[in-house]
Order: sequence, then structure tokens, then C-alpha cells
Amino acid sequence: MAGDSRLANEAWEAMFRAQATLAREFEYEGDWGDLPPREYGVLYALAGAKDGLRITDLIDDALLTQAGVSRLVVRLENRGLVERRPDPDDARAWRIVLTAEGREVQRRLGRAHARHVTTAMTRALTREQLETLRELGRALLAAAPVTTAHRTKGPARDNA
Repeated sequence: MAGDSRLANEAWEAMFRAQATLAREFEYEGDWGDLPPREYGVLYALAGAKDGLRITDLIDDALLTQAGVSRLVVRLENRGLVERRPDPDDARAWRIVLTAEGREVQRRLGRAHARHVTTAMTRALTREQLETLRELGRALLAAAPVTTAHRTKGPARDNA
């Protein structure tokens, strides 16, 4: 058990440092135009949601706090990249959706970011290692407990 604890902690430290190092590289060397990476993260989360997302769903997808996501949404809304629409399932809630301009910005920045990620990930890892890393990440996510955002999800908390 003691050997497992040490190995688990060393694996965590390696994974955490690798992710943080790559995230810094993407932030500082990425082609983000005038859009910070966190704002791009919200556009990316919305790109896969035809009918938009509630703030609580964005919290999980963008990995930010409710206050952080709410502020980002306001900034993106002021820039004309997203808009709020009434939630058809709950009149008290809103869905955040990409505007046509938001979709274009996300696609343009997403292509550049995807090229950067590909370069960073393939400079050290083989295809087989990438597949293993993908499966390990998925396994960790699947085994994780439900987040606070999921536990507190409800109509009264979904207003932005």
C-alpha cells in the first residue's frame, strides 16, 4: 500500500506538472488574437452545444467557478460573441449560445490551437502513447465523484 501511495502521488505530480506546463505554453505562445484562453474555453464549450448551455453546464465544461463563468459570459456578450436565450425547459433560466461571429472566432482560434496542441503532444509521445494517455484520462474522469456543480444543479441556480 505504501508503494501504491508513493506511485500514485508521483504519477499525479507528473500529470499535473505536464498539464500546467503545456497550459502555460498554449497561453503564452498560442495564437489567441485578442481573446484570452479562458474566454476561448467558453466558446469551445458552446461550439458543441447546438441549443446552448446553462451557466451550470458551462462551469463544468470550462472548469471555472460560477462567478468566473458569469463574468466571462458578460464579456463575451458585450463583444457580440455569445447571447442569452430563454431556456425552453425552464422559464427562469437562460441558455448561452454562440452568435455567428462567436462561431467564426471559435473555429478560427480552434484550428490554430489544435495545431499547437498536436505539435506539443506529438513532439514527445507516439501514437500509442497518446491513445494510452487518452484512455487513462477518460478512466480518471469516469471514476471521479460527481462535482459540486452537478450536485447543486437546479433551475434556481441556472440563471446567469
